[in-house]
Amino acid sequence: MASFDLHGRVAIVTGGNGGIGLGMARGLAEVGASVVIAGRNADKNAEAVSKISASGGQAIAVDVDVVQASSCQAMVEATRSQYGGVDILINNAGINNRKQPEDYTLAEWQQVLDINLTGAFLCCQAVYPSMVERGGGKIINIGSMMSIFAASFTVAYAASKGGIVQMSKGLACAWAKDNIQVNAVLPGWIDTDLTRRGRREVDGLHEKVLARTPAARWGDPGDMAGIGVFLASPASDFVTGTAIPVDGGYSAQG
Repeated sequence: MASFDLHGRVAIVTGGNGGIGLGMARGLAEVGASVVIAGRNADKNAEAVSKISASGGQAIAVDVDVVQASSCQAMVEATRSQYGGVDILINNAGINNRKQPEDYTLAEWQQVLDINLTGAFLCCQAVYPSMVERGGGKIINIGSMMSIFAASFTVAYAASKGGIVQMSKGLACAWAKDNIQVNAVLPGWIDTDLTRRGRREVDGLHEKVLARTPAARWGDPGDMAGIGVFLASPASDFVTGTAIPVDGGYSAQG
């Protein structure tokens, strides 16, 4: 099991203070990674660090606004100052804005694309020099079922998450020479603050998800830990440019 050991590795998790991000951060910490919880909410960041520390993990919090290149660079510099460099990046920061496409303002459309897609790209750029210095790295970009399916009320979100998959493939091709593996993870319907809000906003969503998911349940953030550890570890050194569903079978169900 040594190939899954992350002792001595340093991981930044954007949006790591809750939901999927925290589930993956806790998984990395459990197998030895030093984790940087990066987000805009300082209180939630500190709470996430406390949870990881209480379980015996190593973590710090860093404030970041992923749509600002300078903030992404500062996040990396804070990580280098504390831990010496960056080996793993999980791009999980994201938002949704559920409405019909004709009702979006340009600002609303742009905000979703800026945070979900451009923000992920800026974080990738920011960590690249440190990963090169350390002889390689792992980038895990969080997509969605909306990377491969669609819904009338998530056009901007789906566009951003489809872009995540293609960006991951492009970066995988560009940075293979640097021993950096880049992959996307496509969570199914995971029980988070974001999806709880969706259940309030979209009539019948809960029942439709259960009916479509062979596992017959919503996912838990902890269900994301295993794929995070795999893609962050030496076990996945020959895996790059992929998009892996973690969805209880949702994408397999006809």
